[in-house]
Amino acid sequence: MNRFIKDTKKYWKYTIYAAKSQLKTEVANSYLNWIWWILEPFCFMLIYAFVFGLMFHHKELYYNAYIFVGLAVWDFFNRCIKSSVRMVKRNKSIVSKVYLPKHTLIMSDMMVNGFKMLICFAIVVGMLVFFRVPVDAHILYVIPILITVVLFTFGCCCILLHLGVFIEDMSNVINIVLRLVFYLTGIFYNIRSFPEPYQSLILRGNPLALLITGLRDCVLYKSTPDMPWLGIWFLISLALSVFGIWNIYKNENTYVKVI
Repeated sequence: MNRFIKDTKKYWKYTIYAAKSQLKTEVANSYLNWIWWILEPFCFMLIYAFVFGLMFHHKELYYNAYIFVGLAVWDFFNRCIKSSVRMVKRNKSIVSKVYLPKHTLIMSDMMVNGFKMLICFAIVVGMLVFFRVPVDAHILYVIPILITVVLFTFGCCCILLHLGVFIEDMSNVINIVLRLVFYLTGIFYNIRSFPEPYQSLILRGNPLALLITGLRDCVLYKSTPDMPWLGIWFLISLALSVFGIWNIYKNENTYVKVI
């Protein structure tokens, strides 16, 4: 871990520079520029709200904000995971010429997607004001929940970065797995509507479902998230991150040979 901390400090400026460059590149030839970062998730929210809110008559309180909270977290996780699988191969021109800690590539990508997630949460704040959603001190639970989201995503990305170097079809497998996880995460429905034991099994076995449900509880409904299981998944996420970093350092000399 000492090496990880030293490398993070040493390459921090590069990490930030790479994130800024990627953000600028994404909107370089776009007419709407950065507005797409707001427009895309907002349009998806409207689609889900129309299909599931009106056509299927979902009656969740503050349903538009309910969906948007889920989409903000899911998009962050989904984009980071898909990008991490081909992270080394996509940056072959860099990693094959100079030494660069591979986890900095993940951190840079997570900064880009984290920035977009923060934009989504800024829209959520606007929705809270527009719909006059009452909030209280429970909203402070957002902090440990988002920390766990970031840590869990980072741990998964580190492991998938390594596997993506050696398994060519890993990106196809991940796309299928992410599709399954998406439908089991409760983006557009309430998992608590499921009977037991399926409700507990999904909420406790799927960390994204637990974390998104917890965010909705503390932001929209002034209630406490499932803190024991939040703590369990925080520790699991920490273990995944430590293992992922250790595994990358152990094998990073072979990455260049493989790609």
